[in-house]
Amino acid sequence: MSHTQAVRGAGTHKNQDKAPLSAADLDAMQREFFAPWVQALGMRVESVGAASVTLRLPQSDSLSRMGGTLCGQAMMAAADSAMVLALVCHFGEFRPCTTVQLSSSFLKPLSAQDALVEARVLRAGKSMAFGEIDIRGAQDGKSVCRATTAYALL
Repeated sequence: MSHTQAVRGAGTHKNQDKAPLSAADLDAMQREFFAPWVQALGMRVESVGAASVTLRLPQSDSLSRMGGTLCGQAMMAAADSAMVLALVCHFGEFRPCTTVQLSSSFLKPLSAQDALVEARVLRAGKSMAFGEIDIRGAQDGKSVCRATTAYALL
């Protein structure tokens, strides 16, 4: 049994007995649970908290529109993916979930630098979870997008 299989049980509550998940654990979960096109974004876990995660979305011409600006579709995919991993951190294991709501506000364009996508669980119950995401430039630290999310826990 792989480490990922060991931590993805069907528990419904945050498991405090398990060792905290590492960035390597979460990167492995991206490869196991995320669709190939999401994996193609090249995101890597930068930091892990008890109910939060920060992903690095590398700057790429394939994710940019005219003028080298990161496209909103890539930001939303990264935001949604980061929140799924934040929920993994919160529960201590992978729990199947589906996005119910993702609301975003784009604050300014992001060009010529990687994006840092920080997701934080605000509240998670038995059937629903809520979170917030901040996307900022990796070099200048300026926020470019803020989002709120809701997930149905399956």
